[in-house]
Order: sequence, then C-alpha cells, then structure tokens
Amino acid sequence: MKRYVDLSVTVNDATLSPPSTNMRLQITPHRRGPGFWQVSSVHQSLHTGAHIDSPLHVFKDGITTAEISLDQVMGEALVVDLSFAGANHEITIDDLKRGGADSVKAGDIVLLRTDWTDTMYGKWPDYFTQSPYFPPASAEWLVAKGAKNIGFDFFEEYCARLPDFSSEDFPMHRVILGAGVVIMEGLTNLGALPRRRVDFAAPFYKIAGTEGAPARFFATLD
Repeated sequence: MKRYVDLSVTVNDATLSPPSTNMRLQITPHRRGPGFWQVSSVHQSLHTGAHIDSPLHVFKDGITTAEISLDQVMGEALVVDLSFAGANHEITIDDLKRGGADSVKAGDIVLLRTDWTDTMYGKWPDYFTQSPYFPPASAEWLVAKGAKNIGFDFFEEYCARLPDFSSEDFPMHRVILGAGVVIMEGLTNLGALPRRRVDFAAPFYKIAGTEGAPARFFATLD
C-alpha cells in the first residue's frame, strides 16, 4: 500500500517571504449569506513557503514557471543527508559527498536535507539570516552531476540575507537556473524519508509570466 509523505512547509498570516522583499502573507476571507459561504483572497510573494523558481527569477529572458514541464518536477529523487550542517554552515563539495551526493545520476531530482526548516521555519528573521547556505562552487558541482531539479530545506543563497544585495549577487541561483535546472525552496520533513531513492512530485500553480510559483512537495513510499 502506498504512503504519501508531505514535504511542504505550512504558511499562515504570520509567514514572511525572504528578506529581499520581506512581505507578509495576507489572507482575507470573503463571506456572504444566508448560510455559510467563503472565498479567500491571498496576497503574498510567490517566493513564500513551498515554491519553485524558474530562470526568469534571475535572467531577463528566462522561461517562466508555467513553461516548466511536469517531467522536471516529478520522478526519482535522491536525498542528500546534510543534517550535520548547523547555522551559517557553508555547504561544500566535500559535504555533498559526505551526504551521498556522489550517487547523483543524470536526470535525478536532488533533495538537500539539513533539517533547518523543520526547526527554524517561522522564527524570523533567524530562519533566513542564520541558515546554512549553498555556495556557487557546490551548485556547479551538483549541476555537473546531471541533476534536473534541486530542492532545499534551508535558505540557500547567502547574499539574500544582506540589505544591499543586487541581482548580480545571486550567483548560486544563476548557476542552477542558468543550466535549466529547477530550484525548489521551502521543503521540510526530509528526515521522514528512507535513505534510498524515492518517488517525488512537486505540482505547482501554473501562472503565466511569473518566475516563481507555490508548490506542494511530497514523496510516495511503498
């Protein structure tokens, strides 16, 4: 019998987007009667909570999230165990190898597990400003292994925590998205997955013209 493991953070009206925009999620219920009837509207950054990034995030001529195929967000995933990485830890290539990333094959979805989101999501601003991070050299190494999609359970771009960054300061995003690899952010609960390959899916909201989209991450276990 199949079992589904939810890997997405939950957002609410206290949830903040990354410091680059620092937007609070706003939920407004709209009701009318007689009887109960509700339709809610939401105002948020598309980079709040569980979401995917497309190349348009950092490249003016990049494709939108609506142009990302389902093939690229579904398939076999490998969990790389980086749970030894604490606050402000720079995740190196040696760390990736220690976590099992040598096993990454062309076409894999790679899920980077630090457990940071499990314990720190909702603790603003420390979730963003104290997170482990992923430097460009590590991104280049993982892209060269052939990953088609890389998921993070931590706030991976170091510069985005700085008050005066520019678009050119997003080197990790530029490496990954520039190679046509999808970025997934807002993963959690990766420790619930076995230390083997799993079936994974990240269906997302198909919005034309955007560089990000809310998603629901989950794994399917036999």
